[in-house]
Amino acid sequence: MKKEPTKQEYAQQVKDMTPKFSIFTNCWHAFVSGGAICLLGEFIRQFALNHYNMSQENASITVSICLVFLSVLFTGLQWYAPLAKWCGAGTLVPITGFANSVASPAIEYQKEGQVFGIGVKIFTIAGPVILYGVVTSWVVGFIYWILKIIGIL
Repeated sequence: MKKEPTKQEYAQQVKDMTPKFSIFTNCWHAFVSGGAICLLGEFIRQFALNHYNMSQENASITVSICLVFLSVLFTGLQWYAPLAKWCGAGTLVPITGFANSVASPAIEYQKEGQVFGIGVKIFTIAGPVILYGVVTSWVVGFIYWILKIIGIL
């Protein structure tokens, strides 16, 4: 029969198993990786502007498309998770993190079929972001509209 650990033994087990981390190191990794993603985006934008003579708007759209594509590609090749583990919050640069959050469940549940796998699970992570983003923008827009009607804005 197995003996129950005492509170001190349990606390020591928890302490031994808890991953060690450095806030400075985590912040540095996030800063460097987030900056690198933004630098890549700016490189793509400048390339589109200078080599393809795109407008500012079209160059910005090109950046979004390229970053989403790279994020989904890295997710599909299973490179995104180890990269995100090292980068931490740096990979949460909105467009790359959002693309990963949509692609991951789609890849994971594809074996369950188009409807009950991909169709049902694709927005499990991104769904709340979309929902609360739309609701919040509607509420803010409504408040803005009311303030315009009563003459405050």
